[in-house]
Amino acid sequence: MKRPTLPWMLALMAMIAVLFIVNLLIGSVKIPVADICRILTGSHENEIWQNIIMKSRVPQALTAVMAGAGLAVSGLQMQTVFRNPLAGPSVLGISNGASLGVALVVLLSGNLGGVALSQLGYLGDAAMSVAAIIGSLAVMALIVWVSQKVKGNVTLLIIGVMIGYLATAIIGVLKFFSPEEDVKAFVVWGLGSFSRVSGDQMILFVVLMAILLPLNCLLVKTMNLLLLGDGYARNLGLNIRRSRLLVIGGSGILVAIVTAYCGPIMFIGLAVPHLCRAIFRTSDHRVLMPGTALTGAALALLCNLIARMPGFEGALPVNSVTALVGAPVIASVLFRRRKDDFQE
Repeated sequence: MKRPTLPWMLALMAMIAVLFIVNLLIGSVKIPVADICRILTGSHENEIWQNIIMKSRVPQALTAVMAGAGLAVSGLQMQTVFRNPLAGPSVLGISNGASLGVALVVLLSGNLGGVALSQLGYLGDAAMSVAAIIGSLAVMALIVWVSQKVKGNVTLLIIGVMIGYLATAIIGVLKFFSPEEDVKAFVVWGLGSFSRVSGDQMILFVVLMAILLPLNCLLVKTMNLLLLGDGYARNLGLNIRRSRLLVIGGSGILVAIVTAYCGPIMFIGLAVPHLCRAIFRTSDHRVLMPGTALTGAALALLCNLIARMPGFEGALPVNSVTALVGAPVIASVLFRRRKDDFQE
């Protein structure tokens, strides 16, 4: 039975607001709420606390919101176009393409240039972001070209998985022949983090995601038609090949941008669409698209909060936290759904 949409949407928005505030409050340095409010309004004189809030915690929280929403929407699109509950943002090898781009830049910099990219500071971070975008878009272009040559979704899915394996194999070879400091820099990037984005990078990331997410929401009607199956959708006037291309392209660009700035963040894109369907009990993408974006943002904020909890030295890898938090939730949702089906 479909649940009322508005109360759940409002509850998710309230949860995001609360988690955002808690992300500003909790960290290795304790800052009172009144001081945080003065810092946000620009009337606080403690420069150290200002830097902690404005240059660390606020950018992390904003990045988590946008990255979580983007990955969740991308996962919903992939599961819809392939009609596969195990499909996610990395299913077509786009995340692997980003990793390969970063690997080529990071792991070859020490061998060819004699200088480890990890030692170049902001210049190195910018180079990794650009390399990730180029790698992701290159793989996505290959997938788009392949999608025009093959008809079946399963074939395209298998080709995407093979591209991912090929990229992983090349990365393994590069690791074997690379200096230790470059390998360490690449491994740290691969763990995923919301803390890399700050300053102008954070503003650009937020603006890009604020543009891309509404554009992907324009595909709601197309995705609802794709749920009916190719035959019914075609009879209703939908161009199946072009629609599949648009959905895959929109999903791929979201993954490319998030991976470039945050590294390969796993699990959110796979799990959140299932969680959202369980919350709203509907397959209508007019509800699922905004609901998935909000749920993904809330889950990303929660994971970022756990990764920075007091008592941890530094911050835990986001990928570890996403799996630890999300896997039990999704398992309980799936078991509950199966139990409800059995009772019906």
